[in-house]
Amino acid sequence: MSLHIDTFSLGPLQTNCYLVTETNENRAFIIDPGMGPKRLLERIKDRGLTIEAIVLTHAHFDHMGGVEEVRKAFGCPVYLHDLEADWLTDAKKNGSTRWPDVTGPLTTEPAEFALAEGQQLTLIGHTFQVLHTPGHSPGSVSIVSGEHLFSGDVLFRQSVGRTDLPGGRERDLFDSIRTKLYKLAPNTRVYPGHGPQTTIGFEMANNPYVPA
Repeated sequence: MSLHIDTFSLGPLQTNCYLVTETNENRAFIIDPGMGPKRLLERIKDRGLTIEAIVLTHAHFDHMGGVEEVRKAFGCPVYLHDLEADWLTDAKKNGSTRWPDVTGPLTTEPAEFALAEGQQLTLIGHTFQVLHTPGHSPGSVSIVSGEHLFSGDVLFRQSVGRTDLPGGRERDLFDSIRTKLYKLAPNTRVYPGHGPQTTIGFEMANNPYVPA
């Protein structure tokens, strides 16, 4: 079995939302449904997909802005690390009150399930490992399955997530990348929260912020 991954760049911050499906089947789950998920919803309905879950790499507003719309449309549960459990219901904590020129306050109902380090999620017939990768935010997680890594706002192509927001910590971010993400196989493809895809091997050789 193999994964098929569609990318949607959503909202004013161009947040990468991923629709992950089992090739040739109609089961899927969503990673980080950002603001304005209309195109995502249309693709799901056009393909007749059954959505098993929404997985949040973290709960900043640009990653969770479409949660309620998607959850109501498909009746699927939300997974989020416990350290950010109350961010979905608190517009100040998820950052949506910080940039009034970008969005109004955003809140949603709490997540149904918690994510934790080492957890094995079984979705669409595949196993996904949860890595707790704090630094950009305290509850940031990365999701791994085979050669696929969804890194949220931890690791980008030749860049890293910002650490100047509440709960961010540069040392934790660098530790997360070096001790967890850089331990993955070099050919592991990285699907970040913003910007183009990359690989672990390329970042180990070329990332100016966190060299191997």
